[in-house]
Amino acid sequence: MAVRPVVEIPNAVLGRRAEPTGGPDAELAADLLDTMRVSPGCVGLAAPQIGVSRRAFCLDVSSHPKGAPHHGLVMLFDPEVLHAEGAEVRREGCMSVPDLTCDVSRALRVVVRGTDEHGKERIYEAAGFEARAFQHEIDHLDGAIILDRVASLATDVFRRKSYQPRRD
Repeated sequence: MAVRPVVEIPNAVLGRRAEPTGGPDAELAADLLDTMRVSPGCVGLAAPQIGVSRRAFCLDVSSHPKGAPHHGLVMLFDPEVLHAEGAEVRREGCMSVPDLTCDVSRALRVVVRGTDEHGKERIYEAAGFEARAFQHEIDHLDGAIILDRVASLATDVFRRKSYQPRRD
């Protein structure tokens, strides 16, 4: 169990389809959770983002202002999207693309199936921000990042704002 460095573009692991895990991997799950929990503002992390080309991710949008409704902490191995409906363009950031944010179109509702950290098949129906987070992490497992999802690199990519602490 360790906090691992988050890999950033143009690291090659981010651009290739991750390999199936075939089931839970306790060490990988612990590393994903530990790394996500120490990363400010992080609501999800996929294995390729810590340099592991395997199909696993964790997410937890419960502390995000737009996070409701949510399932709390989710850890999935070999996830797949069973159903997606609707579409909405919203701004997204990514720890592997630290200097940019992008307007990305995502489904409003998704149904995702995978195996949890105990080896049990799980099916999640997610909506809103959590649905967006599921799709973002699954994109990483398919070798895609937010820059691959924009309609236009000229109009949908923005320099990330850095927030300075208030001086009162």
